[in-house]
Amino acid sequence: MSSAETQELDFWSYIALAKRRLGEEFGFGHPQATELLMTLNRASSVVTYDLESVIHRPRGRSWAAFRLMLTIWIVGPAEPRRVAALSGMTRAAVSNLVKMLVGEGVVHRSRGDSDGRSALLSLTVAGEQEMREVFAEHNQREAAWAAALTEVEQQLLLMLLNKLIAGSHDFGARGKS
Repeated sequence: MSSAETQELDFWSYIALAKRRLGEEFGFGHPQATELLMTLNRASSVVTYDLESVIHRPRGRSWAAFRLMLTIWIVGPAEPRRVAALSGMTRAAVSNLVKMLVGEGVVHRSRGDSDGRSALLSLTVAGEQEMREVFAEHNQREAAWAAALTEVEQQLLLMLLNKLIAGSHDFGARGKS
């Protein structure tokens, strides 16, 4: 493929090229699986970037900080390892974010009940107020994204994504914890 032809590629023509070359030219046996996962990853990246750049960055928060605060807001006080598991983040990422968020006064870290080494994370009053304000805007943006699909299509996509995630256990997929 020439440099000029490469310059003309957009995401969709790139995906078609990848599927064709990987299957026909390079001989890989599952080009549709590649197409599916490349498209899924792109969709996730596009939505995440939009939410972060339109809603969270202007408020001084990263996507990761929002996810951590959202998890604590929803489940209430929780141990860092539980917050990591529920938010899909590593424990190291949670630990680093918690230090920053505690310093900003939106997350509180206290000793857990079970032993002297455990900790509980909770939102401060300021953190809860921030989440109420930001989630109202965030949820409106989510609704705008979801509106591209009918209610039935949304339910079907959810069903298929849940099936994809549930099937990952069949081949020992790794997850963050």
